[in-house]
Amino acid sequence: MDRASFIRMSTLAGMTPLFAPLFSFAGNNAGTEDAAMIARLVTANDKLVSGLLETVQEGKLNFSRKTAYDFAILSGSFCEKSSAYYQDPRIISKLGILARFLTDSQGSDGTVNIGNLESPPDTAFVIEIVSTAAASLQLQQVPALNPVLELIKTMILKAGEALRTGGIHTPNHRWVICAALSQIHALYPDRKYITRINEWLAEGIYQDADGYYPERSGTYSMVENTAFITMARNLKRPDLLKYVRKNLTTFFYSMEANGDLVSNNSRRQDQFLCRHSTIFYLQYRYLAIQDQDRHFAAICKMIEVTPWFDKEILQQGLFYFQENETLRESLPSPSVLPDRYEKIFPLSHLLRIKHNQTYITLFGGVDWPLIIASGRACSPDIFSYRKGKAVLRYLRLSSTFFSMGYFYSEELKRQGNSYVLHKKLQIPYYQPLPLNKRNKQGDYKLSPSVDDRFWNKMDFANRPQSNIKTLDTTIIMTEKNGEVELAFSVNGQSKVPVTIELCFNEGGQFTGLTTDSKGNAILAGDKAVYEVEGEQLHFGPGSFTNAVPENLEGERYSTHFGTLKTSGTRVYLTGVTPFKHTLFFK
Repeated sequence: MDRASFIRMSTLAGMTPLFAPLFSFAGNNAGTEDAAMIARLVTANDKLVSGLLETVQEGKLNFSRKTAYDFAILSGSFCEKSSAYYQDPRIISKLGILARFLTDSQGSDGTVNIGNLESPPDTAFVIEIVSTAAASLQLQQVPALNPVLELIKTMILKAGEALRTGGIHTPNHRWVICAALSQIHALYPDRKYITRINEWLAEGIYQDADGYYPERSGTYSMVENTAFITMARNLKRPDLLKYVRKNLTTFFYSMEANGDLVSNNSRRQDQFLCRHSTIFYLQYRYLAIQDQDRHFAAICKMIEVTPWFDKEILQQGLFYFQENETLRESLPSPSVLPDRYEKIFPLSHLLRIKHNQTYITLFGGVDWPLIIASGRACSPDIFSYRKGKAVLRYLRLSSTFFSMGYFYSEELKRQGNSYVLHKKLQIPYYQPLPLNKRNKQGDYKLSPSVDDRFWNKMDFANRPQSNIKTLDTTIIMTEKNGEVELAFSVNGQSKVPVTIELCFNEGGQFTGLTTDSKGNAILAGDKAVYEVEGEQLHFGPGSFTNAVPENLEGERYSTHFGTLKTSGTRVYLTGVTPFKHTLFFK
């Protein structure tokens, strides 16, 4: 019996007519198998299995999501006929060890602890992987596997109760739980899982006009896209794929030549981390084949040559290609990706420009009021410039103006052939409270200052203001054929120190720089060059009138000894207001 027929029959056998048409793990079987890709996946998976046969031992395991991946990697080689470990009895023994450990790691309510305690969402992430493997294992019809399959069934069904009744923390958690429930239902049908899925889906799926989910995050977009594809397949809900198509169309413009993802506008932790386009590969591949989309196929080909493809796809992908047969098919003929685009995302105030191998980012979209918290965009990285392998990771502007720290733009606007970032800061001093707002105990409302720098029991909102100081900052970016001019104008309060911070990827060589008394790299001359493996990024001219401050982040961070520094090599320019300076990058 072929794989698709077995799944279809075994699934339908336990279902009521109402749900009978909903579930199938099979692909569309419209094309030929991509034998070369499958061979690469099997080779990479077998290499991992050879190590797991040594390391998976009773009493020597630590529970994490990796436990589920180890189970799926072992199952991948066991189920693949071309694998050196196809139906190898040694793997059955290791699968049994992991299955018992997974079951023993569950709490009494079926949840697991991974960071969060007794967490339904984290349990769903584990079930997503284990169920994918179980769908392939149950097709093998190897009697010795039965004890493993019974253990996994017990584990999955126990987790199913936790997912069916448990709660969540963040937007993406809803869809991860729904996807896991759809997988459980496909394996062990019960309409109670569908009831819970429908409760979450009834809340609606938010996606803005730019194509982003609420988190505006590559990391969590991958999670949500994966969940919607899983539900679309298992629940016969192709309408869910429209969200995935739109999101993947958007994230194409966030991809750098080497596979890095731009994340300035993210509202989650990856706004300060480097993620790679490989996290979207399976989704692009599925829709490229399902829709015969040549543009998505071209993106797949671009991702396949990035440095992380081997580790993040080949070493972790075989079991996904087994469970979702569409992935096994050959990609359609790819289209030609554009050498030039200029794409603005107005809702998140993000601009992306590509010109041949030059990639440019301009960002002006933090969430106001500026609050440092997960779920809010607060990156001060307003500009980046990549010319081949020579990469300016980010540019930031900071001023020593009442410890306000880095510049954050109110928005990003187009002005003729240029783009404008702007922010006007107004810092007051405070007068005595009006008579009707005073109390003899001096016990006033704990509240933020009107500029949001700090909190105190001063009832700031009811105090008259005076001595208001202003700092008005405008940055205008003009681009032509991949070359950029950034014109800085900082006015208002005079003699305010201003610092421009440039952070480059490590590993390159500079010419044209000097150092200050503290060892900081300074651009003071007409221009400098940053070179990586023969590729050069030219920038300048410089400015250096005063020392680089210690705390560029500002009071929000320095009060709690926080920092926004990342890895990289920094170069500084300094000046004082009124400050006007134009930098070029080419």
